[in-house]
Amino acid sequence: MTLTVTAAVLLAAVLHSVWNALAKAIPDRLASSTMIALAYLVSGIAGAAIFGVPLQQSWPFVLASAALQTCYLILLTTSYRHGDFSKVYPLARGLAVLLVTAVATTFLAEHLSLWQLAGVAVVAGSLLGLAATGHGKEATTHRKGTLFAVLTGAAIAAYTLVDGVGVRQSGDPMAYISWLFLLQGLLIPVVCWRMASDRRSFPRRVARYWKPGFIGGLVSMLAYGIVVWAQSLAPLALVSALRETSVLLAGVIGAVFFNERFSRLRLGLTVVAVAGIAAIQLG
Repeated sequence: MTLTVTAAVLLAAVLHSVWNALAKAIPDRLASSTMIALAYLVSGIAGAAIFGVPLQQSWPFVLASAALQTCYLILLTTSYRHGDFSKVYPLARGLAVLLVTAVATTFLAEHLSLWQLAGVAVVAGSLLGLAATGHGKEATTHRKGTLFAVLTGAAIAAYTLVDGVGVRQSGDPMAYISWLFLLQGLLIPVVCWRMASDRRSFPRRVARYWKPGFIGGLVSMLAYGIVVWAQSLAPLALVSALRETSVLLAGVIGAVFFNERFSRLRLGLTVVAVAGIAAIQLG
């Protein structure tokens, strides 16, 4: 894994944290998701016009990924309904790292050195440790919260693996990325509208938060676009592990911009994750 790819994925992790902070600043989750998806749609149309259509053999992966990422949105919002953010999110992302590593090394013939495996384990352990020790108003020992967090992690792993295989068969990563976002931009607003309690007022709620939502969508698109590009060049397990450090970076953003407490435990886990990143690169 080259230093350039590593730096790019870490940049994507930072951008992922930024767009999550923008989404958090919008109190209406469905309106936020819809506006982000509309940014996907606009950017996807522009990208498709510039980069064209990916190769035919990659289309099943594009379609499957768009559907999986829409399911991920539903599972994530359901998880937050039953569990605390500080536990649900790290549990889902940490589990995704482990699942991607297990599948990629077992079924996709990806070989990782001992250092790289240790780095992935350390990063995943940091995220799961954060989930196990986080504090919040709700207890995620509730079965539903834990169940939906696990399902969310499985969905993240599924679309990560699908995109990792699909982009390598696309002939052009940028064409693959463009059509992936275009399809999500069509699917997600429909799903959010269907999930809204008051569908008549939903368009007004979306319009109210159009600016931060659209900016968040552009940042999100750039973040995941970098990840998909990196998956065309590097082992999926390593890209997944580096990308999910965004959970720890989100803690820094929360402390700086939302006056959230940045505990010694979170600081320690962040340092451990950095050690994991160093092990991945040394490998």
